[in-house]
Amino acid sequence: MVEDSPTLAMNARTQEMVRQGIDIISFTVGEPDFNTPAHIGQAGIAAIKEGFTRYTAAAGIPQLRQAVVEKLARDHGLSYNMNQVVISTGAKQALANALQALADDGDEVIIPAPYWVSYGELVKLAGATPVIVDTREEDDFKITPQQLEENITENTVALLLNNPNNPTGTVYGKEDLQGLAEVLREHPQVYVISDDVYEKLIYDGEEFFTMAQLDEEMKHRTVVINGVSKSYAMTGWRLGYAAADLEIAQAMGKIQSHITSGTSSISQKAALAALKGDQQPMLAMVEEFVRRRDYMYPAIKEIPGLSCIYPRGAFYIFTNISSYFGRTIKGKKITGSLSFAEALLTEGKVSAVPGIAFGADNYIRFSYATSLENIKEGVRRLADFLAQAK
Repeated sequence: MVEDSPTLAMNARTQEMVRQGIDIISFTVGEPDFNTPAHIGQAGIAAIKEGFTRYTAAAGIPQLRQAVVEKLARDHGLSYNMNQVVISTGAKQALANALQALADDGDEVIIPAPYWVSYGELVKLAGATPVIVDTREEDDFKITPQQLEENITENTVALLLNNPNNPTGTVYGKEDLQGLAEVLREHPQVYVISDDVYEKLIYDGEEFFTMAQLDEEMKHRTVVINGVSKSYAMTGWRLGYAAADLEIAQAMGKIQSHITSGTSSISQKAALAALKGDQQPMLAMVEEFVRRRDYMYPAIKEIPGLSCIYPRGAFYIFTNISSYFGRTIKGKKITGSLSFAEALLTEGKVSAVPGIAFGADNYIRFSYATSLENIKEGVRRLADFLAQAK
C-alpha cells in the first residue's frame, strides 16, 4: 500500500496550528524560502501574454530540451542530444517515469537510507520492491561499495542515489562514486537513477559529480534526474527533467504522454529563462544558505544530547536525538522520532520532520530553508524544550 508523505503531513499540521494563531517556528518543508528570480517570473508572464498556453510535445518544447543538453555539457561535460531529454512535471515525475521504464513486478531497486520519503513509494507504484540499505552516521550516511555488493541480487534493476542528499546533506564525491561504480560494473543489469536535484546547493568548494560523468559505460547506465525547483526557487512551477540513453528516454516520454500529456507550457518558458539566463540570484541564494548553515550546525551541536554530521549540500541538518528516547519532556514520553517531533511541535512550538519518515528513527530533520531570525529563535526553543527532559 502506498503511504502518505510524512513531510507534507507535518507541514499541513504546522500550517493548521499557525492558522489557529499559534506561533510556530517551522523547519519542515524542503523548499527555498526565496521568491523565484524576477527574470524567470517575467518569462512566465510573457508566455501567458504571448498566448503560449497550449499543449506542448509530451517530452517538452525543443528549446528547453536543447537548453538542458547545453547545461549538462557545460556543467558536467556530458554529451546528450535533445531526443535523450524528457521534461516533466517536477523531478518527482521524472523519477516515477524512470522507475516505470526500468522496473517491473518482481524487480528490486536499492535505496540507501536515510532516503527521500517518496522513493520507496515510487518503487512500489512501479510494481517493484524497494531494498532499503541502512547507511551509518560514521560513514556520513553514504552507502559503501561493500553494502552495495551485499544487496545486489539477480532481481536488482537499479540503484537510486540522491546527491546531495535529502535528508542528511551528505555529498558523494568523485571517489565515492568510483567505488560504487566498480561494484556496478560486475552487475551490468543494474542501472543508476541519479537524483541530482540539489546539485547547485553544494558548499565549501565541494565539486559536484554525477555517476554519468565517470565514463561512457556508467553514462549509458545512468538516468540523470534534475530540475529547477531547488536551484532556482521554483518549487511551485513544477518542472523537472531527465537525460538518459535514447531507448530509456523514449520509454519515459511514452509513459509521461499517457499520464500527464506534458508539462505546463508556461513553466517550460520560465525554466528556459532559468537555465539560460542570469545565474547570480541562484548564487546569492547559495551564499545565504551557507550563512544559515554556519549558524545552525554549531548551535545544534552545542545542545546536550544531540549530534549531527556536517552538511555539505542541500539545506538540512539531520540530527541524532536517540539519547532522549525513554525520557519525558513536559509530560510527553519520547519513544522515537515521531513522538519527539509531536512533543517538540505541541510543547516546544518548533516543527521538524521525524526521521522515521526517511527510514532513520533515531533522527530528526531540521531545514534551514528559512530566515536566520527564525533559525536563531527555533534553535533557542529547541534548547529550552530539551532542557526540560527528565
